[in-house]
Amino acid sequence: MPASETHLKAFLEMIAAERGAAQNTLDAYERDLTAYLAFLDQRQRALEASNSKDVQAYLQAISDEGLAAASRARRLSSLRQFYKFLTNEGVIGANPASGISGPKKARSLPKILSIDEVDRLIETASHRVEGQEGRNLFRALRFQCLLEMLYATGMRVSELVSLPRSVLRGDTRVLTIKGKGGRERLVPLNPAARDALDKYLAVSGRFDNSPWLFASKAAEGHVTRQGFALDLKDVASEAGIDAERVSPHVLRHAFASHLLDRGADLRAVQQLLGHADISTTEIYTHVLQERLKKLVNDHHPLAKK
Repeated sequence: MPASETHLKAFLEMIAAERGAAQNTLDAYERDLTAYLAFLDQRQRALEASNSKDVQAYLQAISDEGLAAASRARRLSSLRQFYKFLTNEGVIGANPASGISGPKKARSLPKILSIDEVDRLIETASHRVEGQEGRNLFRALRFQCLLEMLYATGMRVSELVSLPRSVLRGDTRVLTIKGKGGRERLVPLNPAARDALDKYLAVSGRFDNSPWLFASKAAEGHVTRQGFALDLKDVASEAGIDAERVSPHVLRHAFASHLLDRGADLRAVQQLLGHADISTTEIYTHVLQERLKKLVNDHHPLAKK
């Protein structure tokens, strides 16, 4: 057995024994490292004599083959771990992969819904209230209020479902939200959200003593993120929208994108979303740019010439 294969076998045995790696993980390491050893063999380079130039050449080669950035990053990680093992074993003097930067992954754009799709969700939730009584009416109005408030404020779903009832003290046109890191921010409620809140409060008397605004019989004492997300998917299906495209977080994205699309200031949207860094908010400007590009490419008379 060639020395390189012996080293690979020893490495796999180590991560299986010392790290308890699952078989799928072992198989992935073996595939990645076997491909690299084959690359070294083609270059007539011994593993023990390989250096950072070999690693960089390999990364360039798999990039030229069209391998995705995420896959290239994973292979580089495998090489770092393998070379670290060889260094600890005294096979090589230094890890040639440790100082090499991984490929940058393209930042995925957030999924959003159109204004028309959000309107259909809200309209469907409103229709669900009609003809309901008792507990069913309470649940329908609670969901309608959650939906209206989520789209009106852009709150994180975890912030929304766990709102304390004390948030209603004072002017309910503006709520004080405690977000990540304990940072507080003000979020305004539009008339539709305030109306939905009033209707919900009118039937929520059975939970008047609860500390939570959206009280429920769940262990947490309030509506859970998972429960709200499932209800939202049900309403999406009723509204004729692919349920896989809809989630509470997608509605938060829609809130931000629709505001910017209508000319809202980026800093204001940052504050409403509770982002600590404006670079996080800037991703929504890329969504708008991509939409404009698609508009031109699809409809400009010279776009396809």
